[in-house]
Amino acid sequence: MDVELARTFLEIMSAGSFLEAAERLHVTQTAVTARINSLEAKLDCKLFIRNRSGAKLTADGERFVDYATSLVQVWDRAQIEMKLPSGVETRLCVGGETSLWTPLLVNWVLWAQNNIENIALHTEVADPENLIEKLRTSSLDAIIVHRPNYYSGFVVEQLMEEKLIHVRSVNNPTPDLFVDWGPDFRDQFDAVLPQPRQTTYSFNFGPLALQVMLQRGGNGYFRTRVVKQYLERGVLERVPGAPEFTHPVYLVYRQGEMTEGLQKALQGLRLLADEDAHWFL
Repeated sequence: MDVELARTFLEIMSAGSFLEAAERLHVTQTAVTARINSLEAKLDCKLFIRNRSGAKLTADGERFVDYATSLVQVWDRAQIEMKLPSGVETRLCVGGETSLWTPLLVNWVLWAQNNIENIALHTEVADPENLIEKLRTSSLDAIIVHRPNYYSGFVVEQLMEEKLIHVRSVNNPTPDLFVDWGPDFRDQFDAVLPQPRQTTYSFNFGPLALQVMLQRGGNGYFRTRVVKQYLERGVLERVPGAPEFTHPVYLVYRQGEMTEGLQKALQGLRLLADEDAHWFL
């Protein structure tokens, strides 16, 4: 099927009207209408309901959104693959969520540069939901996240068993700093600790909370690999008797789509996960 038909369909859905879609695509409204008529004929169903307010998806149109999105993304990926630099045989696209970009994703890229020949490497840092969607639509080959989604066709492999531990500033152990490490952490926290997690200072980004604690004092839950260096230097200390919580890291990739370059890259990542590197964020 012509990819431009799917792209036009998605543009109408986004714009909310045939006219606005035509302006975005720099074609006439007649051309947009002709494309949708052709698409509906190929699919043997009606995709849009048109009225004075614009265009609205039908039930069949709603069902077609995922297919159209996948088709366009795969085509865009194919175009990128066909434009590889001279001497490069393949492209590898990997992603990691924000809290994992250093050192894990950084070290992974450096390892690939030194150990995989004739490969172009693309990396992305984003939230887990974005990464999982891009993996599902083949925009990424592999991702590292804390909370995977077990889609059919995904291989989910635990890379490391990270923990969240309660630490405090040696010089000034207050105030309480609550870092939201995600749904799993919140469930564990609420089940074990009697005190509420509503504090004066709360964060959804661990590195920000850590810098506040290092500069002004406080206490909170942080990843063991990140605070290890500060514990060793005596800047921070563990809170006696405080429980610790699991915060594992997972590698996720699609089943059955294992190129030689990807296979070698995943082997390298597993080696790096076993190393005792300093985590700075």
